[in-house]
Amino acid sequence: MSSSAYRSSSNVVYSAKYHLVWCPKYRRRVLAGAVETRLVRLMKGRSSRILRQEFPHLRRLPSLWTNSWFCSTVGGAPIDVVRRYVESQKLAA
Repeated sequence: MSSSAYRSSSNVVYSAKYHLVWCPKYRRRVLAGAVETRLVRLMKGRSSRILRQEFPHLRRLPSLWTNSWFCSTVGGAPIDVVRRYVESQKLAA
């Protein structure tokens, strides 16, 4: 991992990565299409509402988040490995 992948302050160096996995019961295909899009928006909407309640100065802003998002897997696996894994999960459902 290159040094630019790390963050630091006066007494700490870190690289924090998150990999969220949504596991539908019985591997049902519920997180697809419009449902998937709604879930990403729901997470942003909910967090925006909670932050605005706790921090009144944020209420003046028209919105907190863009409609963009980013997801990265932990470990930096090559994209073709990730793609094969995702496709294999679709076939297993």
